[in-house]
Amino acid sequence: MRLDSIAAFAAFGLFASAAWAGVGDPGDPEAGAKIFQKCHACHNIGPDAKNAVGPVLNGIKGRKAGTYPGFNYSDANKNSGITWDEATFKEYIAAPQKKIPGTKMTFPGLPNEKDRDDIWAYESSFKEDGSR
Repeated sequence: MRLDSIAAFAAFGLFASAAWAGVGDPGDPEAGAKIFQKCHACHNIGPDAKNAVGPVLNGIKGRKAGTYPGFNYSDANKNSGITWDEATFKEYIAAPQKKIPGTKMTFPGLPNEKDRDDIWAYESSFKEDGSR
């Protein structure tokens, strides 16, 4: 077997292994809805959502942190410079106090990557008005 054939075969094996491991998994919104029950104690989402202990999470994708109307955010959150996208949200929800020191959010985080994929799929499926 030629060296370039071996390299191509090895590259294919790495690609197949990554696909099998779920790399790039877009997440499951239905599973995310179940995980969101951990968040629901403080946050609301959907057409009738209202600010609670935490802000409404409708339309989070592309929203600047600390800007949902009517919610009293910490200065740390308002001044974080964050605009929510998938990567930023997943890093934040893994350890909120680490990502934004001084945030009022006391949630310990979601250590499981699959849970973070699923909850992002669920939360980002809601438009600003709470529709899907």
